[in-house]
Amino acid sequence: MLVREAILVLALGPFVYYLLALWASCGYFRESRKQRGRRTGRKPPVSILKPVRGLDREAYQNFASFCLLDYPEYEVLFCVNDANDPAVPVIEKLQRDFPERRIRLLIGAPHQGASGKVNKLCRLVTESAYDLLVISDSDVRVEPSYLQDVTAPFANPGVGAVTVFFRSETAGSVGATLDAAGSAVEFAASALLARRLEGIHFTLGATMATTKKVLAEIGGFQALANHYVDDYEVGKRITELGYRVELASTPVCMVYPRESLLQFLRHELRWTIGLRNVRGRGHAAMGLVLGFPWTVLAILAAPTATIKWLYALAYLTLRFTVYLVIGVRELQDPVVRRKWWLAPVRDAANFVVWVASFFSNRISWRGQEFRVTKGILVPLLEQARNSAAAVVKRQPGQLSGLRTLEGPAPRSSMVIEPSMEFGVQGTQDQ
Repeated sequence: MLVREAILVLALGPFVYYLLALWASCGYFRESRKQRGRRTGRKPPVSILKPVRGLDREAYQNFASFCLLDYPEYEVLFCVNDANDPAVPVIEKLQRDFPERRIRLLIGAPHQGASGKVNKLCRLVTESAYDLLVISDSDVRVEPSYLQDVTAPFANPGVGAVTVFFRSETAGSVGATLDAAGSAVEFAASALLARRLEGIHFTLGATMATTKKVLAEIGGFQALANHYVDDYEVGKRITELGYRVELASTPVCMVYPRESLLQFLRHELRWTIGLRNVRGRGHAAMGLVLGFPWTVLAILAAPTATIKWLYALAYLTLRFTVYLVIGVRELQDPVVRRKWWLAPVRDAANFVVWVASFFSNRISWRGQEFRVTKGILVPLLEQARNSAAAVVKRQPGQLSGLRTLEGPAPRSSMVIEPSMEFGVQGTQDQ
């Protein structure tokens, strides 16, 4: 009897969470629309940094969206590991197609740690021309107002970083559809509730915007070179200094690759393992707000058919409402608009991944194998040996073997000579 009553009480937890998420979301988006109408005219110059490895789906269209921004002064910097990366011809085509934009391609990045993405970011920051940095994953596509929305919160000197919501685009595969049907809604719901209750203490790889000054105060990306969830660490460290992390008003678009169901589950497991390593208590507490398993337990434990139906109807009503309000009305996510009814299936998958994440620390990330220990990437033996052999200590001004390929400079700006030669939820990591 006591166990039954405990299950019935605990099964109410996800319902409370859904109601709180709706409350936080409706309040935020209502205020955000008002703030957007009062947006200031201040538009500081921006360096957009994009670490790249390989080609994501529709890579050219993703990259081109950053060249079509309604913004007076900005540059776009890409960095790849080597000149044979398949992204290089795509970026070179971008330089030819948009001669009015300052597009730079950096080839090679000094080894700072186990994270190839962060190694590239270290060099990108060094090579960037402007103080305001906007970092974005390679599978992101944006609207022309993107930089206006991202830079607007920095008018408040208390803001140290800006991140974004996202909506989704898929090619229709089973895994990608299931991924996209829930990721945007779940991120927005949890982020907005966190913002309302305690403030946001993280950023998302889809967009991390900050300044060189603030970045230097947290030790730069060099301090994160061995961290797996670098976007989370950036936001966490910035808020620990007393700054705020804000959300841009317009979502970006995440372009999902074709994924099988198994690939989707592996991808989710990889990110959930990362979350468990950086926010152990928060990860464990997720179990209290997973509506699907608690509703199943409540149905099994309920003493009458009426109570069973009440729990089932409450779960479906609230869950579908969260998806329709946040995903369809506010984020205007085209995948959620078509597939909102997959919410229980997505919740069941989340539960399977959450349980599995307690039993492994091993991940596969862009073709390399790592073990994650307290948020730190530890390459497995072969990778560790290769990494150690690749480390070459260089002094400033002696970084040989690295290259910069620049596109035509815009007529309105000075050409800056290159120095001698650095994502859940995002889905692709560099």
